[in-house]
Amino acid sequence: MSDVTSSTPFLNRELSQIEFNQRVLAQARNKDTPLLERLKFLCIVSSNFDEFFEVRVAGLKEQIKLDTPGFGPDSMLPRQTFKLVSEKIHQIVDEQYKLLNGSIFPELALHGIRFLRRNDWNDCQQEWIKAFFFRELMPMLTPIGLDPSHPFPRVLNKSLNFAVELEGKDAFGRNSGMAIVQAPRILPRIIRLPKEVSTEEYNFIFLSSILHAHVGELFAGMQAIGCFQFRVTRNSDLFVDEEEIKDLRLALQGELPQRHLGNAVRLEVADNCSPHMTEFLLSQFGLTLDDLYQVNGPVNLVRLMQVPAQIDRPGLKFPLFIPGLPFSTQKKKTSDIFQLIRKNDILLHHPYQSFQPVIQFIQQASVDPNVVAVKQTVYRTGSDSTVMEALIAAASRGKEVTVVVELLARFDEEANINWASRLEEVGAHVVYGVVGHKTHSKMAMIVRREEGKLRRYTHLSTGNYHPGTARLYTDFGLLTCHEEICADVNEVFLQLTSLGKASKLKYLWQSPFTLHSQILAAITNEMENAKAGKPAGIIAKMNALLEPNIIQALYAASQAGVEIQLIVRGACALRPGVPGMSENITVRSIIGRFLEHTRIFYFCNNNNHNIYLSSADWMDRNFFRRIEICFPILEPRLKKRVIAEGLKPYLRDNTNAWEMDASGRYKRKSVRPSRRFGAQEVLLTKLAAAKQS
Repeated sequence: MSDVTSSTPFLNRELSQIEFNQRVLAQARNKDTPLLERLKFLCIVSSNFDEFFEVRVAGLKEQIKLDTPGFGPDSMLPRQTFKLVSEKIHQIVDEQYKLLNGSIFPELALHGIRFLRRNDWNDCQQEWIKAFFFRELMPMLTPIGLDPSHPFPRVLNKSLNFAVELEGKDAFGRNSGMAIVQAPRILPRIIRLPKEVSTEEYNFIFLSSILHAHVGELFAGMQAIGCFQFRVTRNSDLFVDEEEIKDLRLALQGELPQRHLGNAVRLEVADNCSPHMTEFLLSQFGLTLDDLYQVNGPVNLVRLMQVPAQIDRPGLKFPLFIPGLPFSTQKKKTSDIFQLIRKNDILLHHPYQSFQPVIQFIQQASVDPNVVAVKQTVYRTGSDSTVMEALIAAASRGKEVTVVVELLARFDEEANINWASRLEEVGAHVVYGVVGHKTHSKMAMIVRREEGKLRRYTHLSTGNYHPGTARLYTDFGLLTCHEEICADVNEVFLQLTSLGKASKLKYLWQSPFTLHSQILAAITNEMENAKAGKPAGIIAKMNALLEPNIIQALYAASQAGVEIQLIVRGACALRPGVPGMSENITVRSIIGRFLEHTRIFYFCNNNNHNIYLSSADWMDRNFFRRIEICFPILEPRLKKRVIAEGLKPYLRDNTNAWEMDASGRYKRKSVRPSRRFGAQEVLLTKLAAAKQS
């Protein structure tokens, strides 16, 4: 990112996030990645950019519109950032479609997987497609001719649409020459042809191709002289006036429908779209040429993500694996999860190890007659969740169930509202945390009557209670009945459900109260140890590093001689390796099969080796606008595991690792095949129960 001068101590957040997507795109280019997985990585870039436009670019546009004064920490104005963002994303999108059309599609065709364009259809296929159009599409389509009584329709966020140019007059003598056809979201965007009309084992066609071929059927007696697919991306940040609302759930239910109709921030059109139609669409959405993305292919690559699941070709995908179980659960004859936790803390490393013990923890609590109460935070769980069903079952059996549901978990609001409703129906206490602070902490607590006394058990995690992402994201989770940690967790739940001053916690660091100051204090302690000639060092693994005061503290520690090794998957505003400022700091990013989601903070502390796991990244929002927890690993054997599994392999990785320079650019490690070491691959071999062929 040479556009950002090295004279500023901070890199630009948006440009750093784009660099991350460059690294993801490199996985799609990498010939060592299985072919269908390359297609997935290509789709992930598009999915990431969708959210980037909906939130980050939308925010930049709002700042430009309001003429926000002043510079950001990176010394750039919003208008400067937007210009660079637009240039770089245009370049990446061009690369995506060149890669798709020039490499991935042709290579898939060699394996009998072909995406047929209209000029590829033979007579039998044309006949089947025509019948499909009349049977499945025609009844659902509502073309809108544009004239004074039919204004341009409200186009939903990220929906597939077609602008049609027409010649001739209709039955009423109208000849506006233009219509809009909106593709219903319920329709699949990619259709697999049946075997009887396929020329290969897997023949797919795009819905857009079918509509292009038969769009004239929608305008009887007129001629369609052009049909162009387009897609608009809108500002999707929900606005809720936190000072005025009386019921957050009702407020959100009223606001959610507006998400699809926010201000437009991007227009994607097919590259064959006529200049006249392109100008017309830009004017309708209030956009400029900087916001226009003309693409050689489908305007929504994300929908290609569904293709690999329809293809039975194990050799073109990552090998399946069975997640392992930790030793403490694997070797015991008992199925009583509480008995196992009483014996030893249990550390789970997902996805290499199973999420099942967490599900078992909640499910067993729901049926155990000795369990009297269950408390849990919910951020992302998905629309189909065994964990949530277990909470509902527990409440149905009369247990005291309290669930803190974060209704403002972006893009999961609707699912969380539905779960909240179902929980309330069975008598659970449902609260929505603290207005103005997202509840992002991941914790569950079980209260159980044992030998006439109440004992608490807790699960703390760096990731969500989502069995699906537990197969795709790397995270650590801890099951413990440590009395003082459980007491801290109980105190956090009291803050979330009740009123009162925050009490001092003994073991947990918590946002928005102590996490920021405790991290600064830990960094300062390493700096003081280094100055005193004592062992010092910091290793931190996270998703993003952006908070200016933390970065300045790391610079100061580096100047005091502290070796600092940072593993930051995504955006990083810190400049490593700058003489006199950060020469003792390295930054690397790991992009591989699994999404790196674990937050691990290691402080040498004169060889006491303090290890913390957290739900929080080192960002302003996590420190000051969210409720987060950071919890210590106390047992020496588990400390060793976190270091051996969560840090050392990632520092050694020379296969999926990218190293960052002072300008913010990343370079991939390159070694001979015989010396390759991939952290994720090694951990799969070490921790997974078995690989499936």
